Amino acid sequence: MKIGIIGTGHMGSTLGKLWAEKGHQVFFGSREPLKAQELAGQVGHAAQGGSISQACGYAEVLVLGVPWKAAQETLQSMGKMDGKVLIEFINGIDMQKGPVLGHTTSIAEQIAAWAPGARVVNAFNSVHYETLLEPNFDGQSASLFYCGDDPAAKTILAQLGAEIGLDPVDCGPLWMARQLEPLGFLWVYLAYAAGQGPQTAFKWLKR
Repeated sequence: MKIGIIGTGHMGSTLGKLWAEKGHQVFFGSREPLKAQELAGQVGHAAQGGSISQACGYAEVLVLGVPWKAAQETLQSMGKMDGKVLIEFINGIDMQKGPVLGHTTSIAEQIAAWAPGARVVNAFNSVHYETLLEPNFDGQSASLFYCGDDPAAKTILAQLGAEIGLDPVDCGPLWMARQLEPLGFLWVYLAYAAGQGPQTAFKWLKR
């Protein structure tokens, strides 16, 4: 599968590395193309790097890994995404007030409005990049909560998540991101404000 990673932060870089190791064709896109090319060289496995528009033109699945404040501008630079799967995991967090959006609307829904034609899936909000590298906790895989309105796009996300050792949990339509984004804030609070550290993850248990 051709996957375009937009941004070179910890989360996007780690996902790109893991999927490249699984045999997917990964293209890192950045406002600084040389930085994306350097990252691709470090990842290996035939990964490529270049501009955001190059990554978008190349990929059938896109991963938006930029800060919330840069999301709209980045999406505008990505051009048309008709029919493409767009995975986003943006957490807009104010540690004093909580999520910048949540419960009545969500970042994921705003992303979908800014990217008409894209098949948006919200995922990875409450999964730390270190968990991606070690998703197994004493025999149990960390849960990957996700939501979206396109069943086929969600199936692709679930397959990509399972490939790297996570346990996908379908949480319904895209508006359920109003709950998943605050869950991401809860993880950040527990891990950092409450001092439990990043070697932590949520698990949905079924009897």
